[in-house]
Amino acid sequence: MEKIYDMIIIGAGPAGLSAAIYGARAKYKVLVLEKEKIGGQITITHEVVNYPGIMETSGEELTQGMLKQAQRFGAEFKISEVVDIIDEGDFKILKTTTGDYKTLGVILAPGANPRVLGFEGEKKFQGRGVAYCATCDGEFFKDKEVYVVGGGFAAVEEGIFLTKYASKVHMIVREENFTCAKTVYEKVALEPKIETYFQTEVQSVNGEQTLESITLTSEGKQWTVEHPDGFGVFVFAGYVPNTSWLPKSIELDKGYIVTDINRKTNVDGIYGAGDVCIKNLRQVVTAVSDGALAATSLEKVVHDLHSKLDLPEFVQEVVEQKEEVKATSSDAFISDQIKTQLAPIFGKFEKKVLIKGYLSNDKLSMELEGFLAEFATISDKVMIQKETSSTGYLELCYEDGSSSGISFYAVPGGHEFNSFIVALYNVAGPGKDISNEDLDKIAAIQKDTKIQVFISLSCTMCPEVVMATGTIAAKNQYVQTQAIDIAHFPELKEKYKIMSVPCMVINEEVVHFGKKNISQILDLL
Repeated sequence: MEKIYDMIIIGAGPAGLSAAIYGARAKYKVLVLEKEKIGGQITITHEVVNYPGIMETSGEELTQGMLKQAQRFGAEFKISEVVDIIDEGDFKILKTTTGDYKTLGVILAPGANPRVLGFEGEKKFQGRGVAYCATCDGEFFKDKEVYVVGGGFAAVEEGIFLTKYASKVHMIVREENFTCAKTVYEKVALEPKIETYFQTEVQSVNGEQTLESITLTSEGKQWTVEHPDGFGVFVFAGYVPNTSWLPKSIELDKGYIVTDINRKTNVDGIYGAGDVCIKNLRQVVTAVSDGALAATSLEKVVHDLHSKLDLPEFVQEVVEQKEEVKATSSDAFISDQIKTQLAPIFGKFEKKVLIKGYLSNDKLSMELEGFLAEFATISDKVMIQKETSSTGYLELCYEDGSSSGISFYAVPGGHEFNSFIVALYNVAGPGKDISNEDLDKIAAIQKDTKIQVFISLSCTMCPEVVMATGTIAAKNQYVQTQAIDIAHFPELKEKYKIMSVPCMVINEEVVHFGKKNISQILDLL
């Protein structure tokens, strides 16, 4: 622990980003730790029209703007998962997957995860018909009927979005009416593909390998609808606060953090912000308000601690950062701006990396060839070698040509571009930091293990699994991992009955669906 921070913010959703802007602008040394993706849950929202002063935007664009603001003021960002907080009085120690961090104050803004309803068959068919993200999984239900469970803003928005793919969308609402603003749910009536059922709940879903029937209940009546050709169920019934990992010393009420009017928790020096707090309205506008309030309240505490402990002012390192780098140009995979952002990352490489491009005559190979042509000019630390193959894919190799065990059966674009860069960093060294406990688990793998990770380039939950399995493979010669774009391999989609991503298949037998971190994956292995 070489650095001490004035405040560390856990979570980079709207609340955390707002707190970072206010804290860094006040000239305090601020670090934001995010375990997955900058922007949080709002990044899967396609249309934001109720944020004051902005007529229309997307969740991704809105939070990217917040990120740039925070970085401009000097806030640092790091992808890392916090697993514990040690309270040492004036100082707090954050235990993370990338080491320990010391700070005078903490703002908790870890957000929330989609709520599981618990109807019969929900867990069994997760990934095989039951899903929680229309952006990630909508394309798997092209020309099929889907049921959207929920009556709030997310359910309505995602239900409308699913009309792009589904032949029909059934909205299942437990209440007498939708629970979001009228201006939002009025759009449902304009969609000919949508049919709404109020005061109705899902009792169960059934089938063999995929969903074939659904049983609904309403006002004491129960009926079953058969779909022998398959269908989907998308659950949007709110979120569960991501607080289960917090130390017992922090007071919670039904999982939500208890705070005072200034967003202070019951522990001195620790504040809460965003959807994890008890409040009446959970929207982006209230999240950014929470972040600002928590940061300005904590500023006073930090100022007093500097005086009390006779600490010098912690110096900000105002460096424009970009934790998540994505190719956005329609004319190129890698823009000049992204190349500039990548330069310092490649500068840290300890050794050169060889990318072997195995190319065929298929569509994927054509895209990969274009990607390699651009990547060949990006750094002298990266070498390119092309070979002929029956299937197009990229293999990451060490400088001597030996395989790292990491392959991409996908063009590393969209959300997976960052995963690809992390994989290169792992192969070149020093690689992504992980905990000693996870290192011991990786070393314990002493038999050949193959991990296939099926992804979609539009999926926001896939990169964590791809990065985690790649890290494991780079550190253990017995493990090989493949990131596979499901759009290019329909035969594998059918083989494993995949209707949701990320999907992880171990040794071509054991199938696991859903987002998982490196520790969870190692427990499965």
